[in-house]
Amino acid sequence: MSNAWIAIGALALVGLAIPLGMMTASSLLRPSVPEQGKRTTYESGEVPTGSSRHIRFNIQYYMVALLFVVFDIETVLIFPWTLIYRDAVSAVGITRVLLPMAVFVGILVVGLAWAWRNGAVQWVRNPSVTKGADTYE
Repeated sequence: MSNAWIAIGALALVGLAIPLGMMTASSLLRPSVPEQGKRTTYESGEVPTGSSRHIRFNIQYYMVALLFVVFDIETVLIFPWTLIYRDAVSAVGITRVLLPMAVFVGILVVGLAWAWRNGAVQWVRNPSVTKGADTYE
């Protein structure tokens, strides 16, 4: 067995031991004061009503989260590309470097335009505004 595998095993052991040790120490040291208020579901300061199976969530939360993930990944991919841009241009030429990134950004712009057009980036929709109208009634 090589030293690299021993180091990986030791790191994995420490990575598991620290959180498990902290949770064990926390459960042994914390005070236990059971109250009904502590056992209820917390909904941003609102008193929960009904069953959690019948609560309908606004799809807008998921759309914003999905858009965030897409554009967060875009940033993760574009940032390293910008760091190697000059070296890559001198090595293989501007077309082979710029064209794939332009296509990638173009696809993202089309996706953002589609999301914007379908109202995915609008947080609150006014029901008094009809589709295609420019003024409020």
